[in-house]
Amino acid sequence: MKIFSRIRGVAMFAVLMLLLLSSCENQTKPKYTNIEGWPQETNDRIEEFLNSTLDYQDRKVAVFDGDGTVFGQVPHYLADEALYQYAEKTFKGKDDSLSIAKLKILDEMIADGDNVGKPYVENRVHFLAGLSPDEIARIGTDCFEAMYKDKFYPEMKALIANLKEFGFEVWILTASPEYLYQGFFARELGISPVNIVGARSVVEHGKTTSKIILPIPQDDGKANSIPTFIKTKPLIVGGNSRGDMDMINESAGLKIVVNPDDVDVRGPKDGPMNGHTVKSYWEKEGAVIVKCHDVRDTTKRFLTGEWKIRENIPHPKN
Repeated sequence: MKIFSRIRGVAMFAVLMLLLLSSCENQTKPKYTNIEGWPQETNDRIEEFLNSTLDYQDRKVAVFDGDGTVFGQVPHYLADEALYQYAEKTFKGKDDSLSIAKLKILDEMIADGDNVGKPYVENRVHFLAGLSPDEIARIGTDCFEAMYKDKFYPEMKALIANLKEFGFEVWILTASPEYLYQGFFARELGISPVNIVGARSVVEHGKTTSKIILPIPQDDGKANSIPTFIKTKPLIVGGNSRGDMDMINESAGLKIVVNPDDVDVRGPKDGPMNGHTVKSYWEKEGAVIVKCHDVRDTTKRFLTGEWKIRENIPHPKN
């Protein structure tokens, strides 16, 4: 009887241990939360991929573009609106040497007209040169609070929350000036300012300079920024435009494309995208294509358009 009693006791102990281990496993296993507004098929695909990374031993990194990918860019990029608002308030109508020099930079930007090209991106940094990182961050945050506060895509915030749940580092790679975006991006997404990488310059004696630090996170420079600054191969990369193609193709796993253009057929200079729209190219590549609502707030006055900079195409979700 004693032997049977001992066997029964050991068996009960084993069952209890299995139940305890199962309970602990269920408590520690990450849980995916469905992203409202995206199809179930999209949610299932993302969840399946995240579950496939549970035993991944290296750094789990997700990289996203900023404007048009994580938050809205209609009618204008925040980077442009912040600069033109600052110019109106600080330099316009003045004839001192600093004002003349800064307005000359804006004249070059306007004459260029290509506000996604590298020269234009560099000129944004040149315009802000002489200000401290904190002063630039304040310009960006003030513009965000006044004009863009409701422009972060709730679906992308929900995606990023899921990524954190599954142990991912989240990084932002933007062609916009780094200090201009770090403050409000870090706060809104709950990530370190260090994880927001943008167009940057050397800081000397507490002030930013015109000495650009390469690579500039635009076009191929975005792809090069990943090994240079993030230093590992990302498992997830997301973007929205032709300028994000090289970066997205650095993904070792999931590729996510937000509101891709399906009108303009790209030419030979666009490399692998030649003969495709942005959308058709990523459909061919098997990317996850999603929609987020991005339209103009008609109650706000955007100065960028008054400086003759083109508007970005709206993307109403419905």
